[in-house]
Amino acid sequence: MAFGTQDDSDEVMNEINMTPMVDIMLVLLIIFIITVPVMKHSVNIDLPRASNEAQNIKPETIRLSVDAEGSYFLNETKITDDELGTQLKTAAAQNPQPELHIRGDKSVRYERVAQAMAAAQQAGLRKIGFITEPKN
Repeated sequence: MAFGTQDDSDEVMNEINMTPMVDIMLVLLIIFIITVPVMKHSVNIDLPRASNEAQNIKPETIRLSVDAEGSYFLNETKITDDELGTQLKTAAAQNPQPELHIRGDKSVRYERVAQAMAAAQQAGLRKIGFITEPKN
């Protein structure tokens, strides 16, 4: 059985098939054509060194509770409606600004909680959250 020709001679095949080598060279050429412009167009920048320690500055949390009668408690201290606005404005002026956590009794009128939210918005507090109890 002969590889190169169909005649019955027992000559050794002395030609190298160049097609696979040309295919490989063309693929490498395409890869270099694509990657070289990316490497040449990069900008050399000497970046500054910085520590990667996370900042542990956590803002204060203000707890505003509304009981069943509609009374306001700021950090477990009972306050009036007028005092609520001034206390929240004082808190909004702090840096970093504290978070306001509102806890409303389930039997309180929605109006009282909405008034507390409006007072917080007018004072300039940006982070307001609601505290609830999970269902069992």
